[in-house]
Amino acid sequence: MDEENIRHGENVRELMRRKLDNEEYRLIRREWIAHSIAEDSRSIPGLLGTLTEDCVYELIQTGHKWVGHEGAAAFYTELLTAFPDIHFDLQNIVIGPQGVYEEAHVTGTHLGTWLGVPASGRKVDYTVIIYFPWDPAKKKFKGERVMSTLLPEHLQ
Repeated sequence: MDEENIRHGENVRELMRRKLDNEEYRLIRREWIAHSIAEDSRSIPGLLGTLTEDCVYELIQTGHKWVGHEGAAAFYTELLTAFPDIHFDLQNIVIGPQGVYEEAHVTGTHLGTWLGVPASGRKVDYTVIIYFPWDPAKKKFKGERVMSTLLPEHLQ
């Protein structure tokens, strides 16, 4: 087992040992709601207000990564420009001391460049699974780890 896998395994065990009290649960839930409202209203400052300064946005299926508030702002600017009518229909959610896990059905129209793919005008309809890791010390999300059934080649 290499050093990276050992650290990852230790991190998972640490996450599993986190205790959750009612106040922290309410705080995590409140931050997720604020994040969702900001996303729906296209408020990048509102989104950034729910994130740690060193947040990381990662698209697992493509390897794309954005770091820090500047990176998160770039991610959202591109996403919301590429799909100005994007709509997330929440299907499942789990809130715990590790953060929030959600599954959503997403629809929108590809009207701007996304991940280097120019606008196609195509309607998209896909599933997204997002993990919002929680930073208990900073009381904010450390970003998003996103897995989507929509791949850049689907837009061409």
